[in-house]
Amino acid sequence: MNRLPALSGYRIMWLMVMFDLPVGTKKERKRATGFRNRLLDLGFEMSQFSVYLRHCAGKEQAETYIRRIEVEIPPAGKVHIVQITDKQYENTRTFRGRNREPTQKNPNQLVLF
Repeated sequence: MNRLPALSGYRIMWLMVMFDLPVGTKKERKRATGFRNRLLDLGFEMSQFSVYLRHCAGKEQAETYIRRIEVEIPPAGKVHIVQITDKQYENTRTFRGRNREPTQKNPNQLVLF
């Protein structure tokens, strides 16, 4: 019988895509908007205007998404892709003004594709 590996906070990954893209011309704005929309299509959610997050079941799935993002990167600007484990992510503290927001909960269901 083939068993799936146990899920652990050290195996589950978060991808964070941070970017600074030029928006001085209409063409640049269109490219930047297209890049943001593609991240949303890939299942990322906006954390801040130029910071997007996605939960991944493991390193292999994270690498797949990184390859998909790489082909979408506009020709100008700067893009960072950061991988962190779920254990590292659970230490994130978010504030809105001086008020601390509750820690974001992990998805209840993992995407298998």
